[in-house]
Amino acid sequence: MANPVKLKHKSAKLRPWRINDVVDGWRLRVQLSTAAQTYRGDDTALSAAALNILKSALFRGRMIAQERLENGGGGLDCAELLAAVQDVVISALYDFTLQHIFRVHNRTNAERLTICATGGYGRNALAPSSDIDLMFIRAVKESAWAESVIEYVLYMLWDMGLKVGHASRTIPECLRAAKEDFTIRTSVLETRYICGDEDLLKELNTRLRNELFNNSIPEFVAAKMKERDNRHRKMGESRYMVEPNIKDGKGGLRDMHTMFWIAKYIHNIDVDTPKDYVDRGIFTKEQMETFMDAAEFLWTVRCHLHFLTGRPEEKLTFDLQPEMARRMGYGDRADNPAVERFMKHYFVVSKQIGSLTRIMSAKLEADALKQAPPGLGAFFSNKQKPLSDKRFVLSNGRIGYKDAKTVVNQPISMFDLFLEANRRGLDIEPRSLAQIAEVAPKSIGLSRQKEAKHKFLEIMAVENGPFHILNFMNETGLLGRMVPEFGRIVGQTQFNMYHHFTVDEHTLRAVEIIGQIEQGKLAEEVPIASAVFPKIHNRLALYLAMLLHDVGKGEGDQQILGAKATRVACKRLGVSEEETELAAWIVGHHLLMSDVAQKRDLSDPETIAKFAAEVENLERLRLLLVLTVADIRAVGPGIWNDWKAQLLRDLYNLTEAVLRGGKTDERFVREVLYAQVAGKRNKLLEGKDVAQFFTEIEDAYWLGFDESQIEWHIVEAANYLKSGQDYWIANRIDNLRNVTEIMVIAGDRRGLIYDMVATFARNSASVVDARVFTSSRGVAFDVFTLHDANYEAFGKARQNMLVKLENELAAAIHGDAHAVSEFGFKPSRRHQVFQVEPFVLFDNQGSTNDTIIEVSGSDRPGLLAELTKALLDEALNITSAHITSTGERAQDAFYVRKLDGTKLLEPHRIERLKKVLEEILQNELEAPTIATRRKLAQARSSTRR
Repeated sequence: MANPVKLKHKSAKLRPWRINDVVDGWRLRVQLSTAAQTYRGDDTALSAAALNILKSALFRGRMIAQERLENGGGGLDCAELLAAVQDVVISALYDFTLQHIFRVHNRTNAERLTICATGGYGRNALAPSSDIDLMFIRAVKESAWAESVIEYVLYMLWDMGLKVGHASRTIPECLRAAKEDFTIRTSVLETRYICGDEDLLKELNTRLRNELFNNSIPEFVAAKMKERDNRHRKMGESRYMVEPNIKDGKGGLRDMHTMFWIAKYIHNIDVDTPKDYVDRGIFTKEQMETFMDAAEFLWTVRCHLHFLTGRPEEKLTFDLQPEMARRMGYGDRADNPAVERFMKHYFVVSKQIGSLTRIMSAKLEADALKQAPPGLGAFFSNKQKPLSDKRFVLSNGRIGYKDAKTVVNQPISMFDLFLEANRRGLDIEPRSLAQIAEVAPKSIGLSRQKEAKHKFLEIMAVENGPFHILNFMNETGLLGRMVPEFGRIVGQTQFNMYHHFTVDEHTLRAVEIIGQIEQGKLAEEVPIASAVFPKIHNRLALYLAMLLHDVGKGEGDQQILGAKATRVACKRLGVSEEETELAAWIVGHHLLMSDVAQKRDLSDPETIAKFAAEVENLERLRLLLVLTVADIRAVGPGIWNDWKAQLLRDLYNLTEAVLRGGKTDERFVREVLYAQVAGKRNKLLEGKDVAQFFTEIEDAYWLGFDESQIEWHIVEAANYLKSGQDYWIANRIDNLRNVTEIMVIAGDRRGLIYDMVATFARNSASVVDARVFTSSRGVAFDVFTLHDANYEAFGKARQNMLVKLENELAAAIHGDAHAVSEFGFKPSRRHQVFQVEPFVLFDNQGSTNDTIIEVSGSDRPGLLAELTKALLDEALNITSAHITSTGERAQDAFYVRKLDGTKLLEPHRIERLKKVLEEILQNELEAPTIATRRKLAQARSSTRR
């Protein structure tokens, strides 16, 4: 097992607290008795005085706990102190109630009552904003006195501002409820005495053990494991979600609680302290230290999180992570921000909890077999079937080691076990995984052993992809040991709204997707990638590149550094020189295809020529396509969409046509592409009345749209010509790409595109692509592709939104649109936390006729309209716009020309426009500032001059 992660801030040595120094129970009772004497006969005043005394004690305890935490104390110290303070207050309240409110001189059985803590409070750990879970044990079913006492205590606790979960039961009722409901059974399992008649709790525990627990171990274990699996599915299956739930997420506190519950249930409810776990043989001393360090870390995070938010917040959202990193004592280091260092440590701890869960599951399974009464074998079968490889056995449908010493004596056997499991399609027995997790991180020289390298490459080349094996290897620490470059990104996060998983989790999900493409499981969703996969010759290079594609992240240019790291890794592993260079090339260009598809004009022959020259051959093109598809799909839910799929398909098809011709110079590319233009134009315009209209539009139009789009344009253009109107607006929803297309035909004028884009923004329509053409007769023919805020086709759910949009577009065409500066936008807390550095690039080489202006900055409603206005004020025409949003970041590319149809080449104009665009892109998340408006005005003035 890997070394436990130590808390970054535990250097401060705080003196252990004594509860009487924090809240003195004796003094509290004296104060309450004094109040009783003072307000004798006035129950209302007495209750108010008692409430004030108890609230003051709670407040003092809470403040001391918070102060200790902020001065370097651990989370368990804080949680235990808060629980102890609560115990003192509840005990004092109970005594006060019995002595001064409902006093009984000669108690009978009906006046026996016990107050117990349950839940986390029952485990002596109370988070700052957690509920107080109580159980009142009554001796008899009906007792007016007991009901009055319980009601009074509860109302006093509620009046203190506490959230109290409670149950009131007799012992038989507890037994009956626990038998019927596993949640209640778990609750009574961790019941802890606070005050009252302790014998009632002792009797309950004895009867629970004898009448329920001892005879139901298998069903309880099964229920808790099913509950855990359901919880994981609900929370997202992965422990590597970049906004993790520290309580209910995979690898969080609830997983540790599950271990506690099962151990306590099997071992007759006497497993309470770390020593108990070691004495029972559940964990070794080293494992127990890891367990306690993990618990300390998570509890420290949880306590800080509750104090920070003032509520029972369990999710580490982006807006909270930077402040949490500061409170936990993390600082920035070079290219490694404090927030990413903190979150990496969080995920390493989460992974350690996963390893401990496997170890404990294996041990408890073995213990259950030894201790359980007849019938347990039906749940845990221990029959073993020997295999041809005598080191392994088949047990209960899982494969594992026959002898635990094998993995220690023969570390190479770890690879053999994984390969054998993959060949047979079997899961791996948890004890064996636990043993590998113990040995793998200590196998320092393994990555240099020839046999180990051979086995690893065999794993990378397995049929249908190595995902399942790599996932096991990562969970046990073997993958990071075998490929140190990958080990560096384990648990690494990227502090942005685009990536949903840690870098290693994203990588393994991408490997899994490649395997699904290879097996044909995604043929309907990614048809071209699925179709070309059988034609790929270098699948080992593809899987290696996918495994290593992000190892350069966080240290500079990820593609350059990743390519270097890939060469080092592949050479160390013994990969052939040809496949090493190919894998390194893929990693060094793994963002190329998505960047070109989403940020460049695919109807421009220069774009295709440059991309084809970079790719060079069909094998690289196929590899890049499959890797790009898998990379985007693995980012997280909602990132991949039909629009991105269409762009990649278009780029692939155009480039494939060029590469099949054997040349990549621009002249040849232009000949190939415009041969397609001529064929498409002749086919679609033959015999059509609108032929003249479309021949007046530049040739690039025919490359920018597929046949179904052009056929729609032809129908609408014919309607326009027949109507005699001075403009025409049409829309259609493309269900294949899940977008809405808006086609506008109108007389061209300065500012037209700005007015239309501003109209889209006001209607919350997100422009993802814009193709802008002007015929030789001065007619604007513009096509916009729209999403709504949920990345669905705009107006798909509400048709009236499209009607409203068309009406406002008609007004915009005639110059009646409102000013873009009127947009109101209140940024969310999550959005505000990200600081996106503005970026502006002018490229006069990437297109034959246009200047490409690439911009990047913090996304916000109305941003596209502001940028468009700035280009308009600089006397530039936009010929096409390519709009991309990745989380909080907007990344847009504009193809522009001056009014005379030439590129923007003047340095002073470029510099002036760059400054204006950078100001607009500042991470303000507000409407344009006064300074921005002033610069826009200055730009307009200088242009007019």
